[in-house]
Amino acid sequence: MSDEVFHGTVYFTGHVQGVGFRFTTYQLAKGYEVTGFVKNLPDGRVHLEVEGQRKECMAFIWALSEEMAGFIRSEERKDGFREPAYRQFVIA
Repeated sequence: MSDEVFHGTVYFTGHVQGVGFRFTTYQLAKGYEVTGFVKNLPDGRVHLEVEGQRKECMAFIWALSEEMAGFIRSEERKDGFREPAYRQFVIA
């Protein structure tokens, strides 16, 4: 279990595409010890996958939600622990 990391999946709904959401997410991720990705989905949502220490991931997600609050209508989240899957944070 010591090899497992916190993993969060978030789907953001609202006016989240075409407003710099992915770029802002990528820039914010540089300030946290997290890995994962952010990408646009064909249905207009943005998909975020983030891994690392729980505290870092939660702080990152909170900071992103605050930064982009004017564009987000809702967030669908799922958290847990698993084997690490990512080496860095990227825009997918």
